[in-house]
Amino acid sequence: MEITRTVAEIRASRARLPERLGFVPTMGALHAGHLELVRRAKEENDAVAVSIFVNPTQFSSATDFQQYPRDDERDLALLAKAGVDLVFLPTADVLYPAGFGTSIDVGPVAVPFEGVARPGHFRGVATVVAVLLNLVQPAHAYFGEKDAQQLRVVRRLVADLQMPVEIVGVPTVRDVDGLALSSRNVLLTPEQRSAAVAIPQALDAVQRDWDAGERDAAQLQQRLVERLESEPALEIEYASLADSESLAELDGPIDGSALVLVAARLGAVRLIDNWLLTESPEQAAR
Repeated sequence: MEITRTVAEIRASRARLPERLGFVPTMGALHAGHLELVRRAKEENDAVAVSIFVNPTQFSSATDFQQYPRDDERDLALLAKAGVDLVFLPTADVLYPAGFGTSIDVGPVAVPFEGVARPGHFRGVATVVAVLLNLVQPAHAYFGEKDAQQLRVVRRLVADLQMPVEIVGVPTVRDVDGLALSSRNVLLTPEQRSAAVAIPQALDAVQRDWDAGERDAAQLQQRLVERLESEPALEIEYASLADSESLAELDGPIDGSALVLVAARLGAVRLIDNWLLTESPEQAAR
């Protein structure tokens, strides 16, 4: 496994790899969810590249940026074991050299939810992803569906800028109790970790109502909020149903699918999750 740290190194290394390259951009603190992205990339490409970069421009809080978990040595060992061909491990001054002044705004899909909770977040995400895709030049890039809004932002970015890369969404990997895997989970105390399971339980409650035939967005949202509020340790930032593509919030009867989105805090730790409600073939035929 080759490790690169500069623009010149990543470009030279990329030139030696096959055209069909899969790319997994990460902020490190790797877990089984990241390794599933790597697995998919290996399965569908001739070589795999991974970046590790905690991007300062997507954090709205300097404290959050400083507290984000980092363990490069462990991450590199995991990637080597997973059979990754190339790792890009830049510092901020490599991706944002002196005089860097460009930023990317992808428009309406970045405005609600995380856009409200974390102003400027998606500008930072879109900008760094554009830089990384330009440097790595992959055929496919892999993103987890846990970050549902981010996935849609990146797809909008690639479509609007006509980048020659396919963005592949990979289903959320969950722990045995249903909690979505996240690098931030390691920051939870044992008590907070127990309380966090209320998030997937709330999503499951909405899915059960949906399976029973409920299609009113307000009723489903009420069910979602009630289940989340049953866990007093959770501080809800948002809990809503949205159009699965535009992310416009839904109100009234749902025709087709809906994306359930949740963000909540447990102390200083912020967790997000989502669940896609879709019609089964049997339901659609009714």
